[in-house]
Amino acid sequence: MTTSHPAAGRRVMLVDDHPLWIDALSEGLTAEGFDVVAVAHNGAECLRRARATRPDVVVMDLRIPEPDGAACTQILTSEFPQMQVLVISASGESEDVLRATKAGARGYLVKSATRAELIDGVRRTAEGDAVFTPGLAGLVLGEFRRMATRRDEPEPESSSRLTARETEVLRRVAQGMAYREIAEELVLSHRTVQNHVQNVLRKLHLHNRVELTLYALENGLVEAQE
Repeated sequence: MTTSHPAAGRRVMLVDDHPLWIDALSEGLTAEGFDVVAVAHNGAECLRRARATRPDVVVMDLRIPEPDGAACTQILTSEFPQMQVLVISASGESEDVLRATKAGARGYLVKSATRAELIDGVRRTAEGDAVFTPGLAGLVLGEFRRMATRRDEPEPESSSRLTARETEVLRRVAQGMAYREIAEELVLSHRTVQNHVQNVLRKLHLHNRVELTLYALENGLVEAQE
């Protein structure tokens, strides 16, 4: 079902150099109520059309004609911090996954996933989740853990600056709950949950949900799941 005013996070742009794949995913997303506002087949088109349409979610292939998907991701997330990028790629290689994530991608799914899994990934990205094909999340968290050990200015007492409510929200974010689910469980508005997350990011000098999850794991706020 679609409306004249799509819910926040439901305007999607698809970037891939295989038109048939774009057509198939576009059809599936449209059937689920998403508004596919633009498509692009190379990096130049991607940047131009994303700037013109300002989608909420960009579904990005990595291996597109230059600038490639990682470069486009870095440019767009720098220019538009609220724009979420979900990489959907044929490659599950660790260097591709880490390059995309470090460029600012919210998540990474491989194209071998089912169409239902891909559509659910776009939906969860729109809701603010960090979405990864099983097995890749651990790879990304491991890299962030190594990066954290190299930080020159660790702040072991930083969690003490969080309020009790911020800690509750942080714990649920790290458990993979969407903002809507957190709002329902804590009897808060969606906007209040968003504000708490932004406050936590600012206080802890973090940048995204992946880093929040790592922080929560390292500080015993949640338990690692296999």
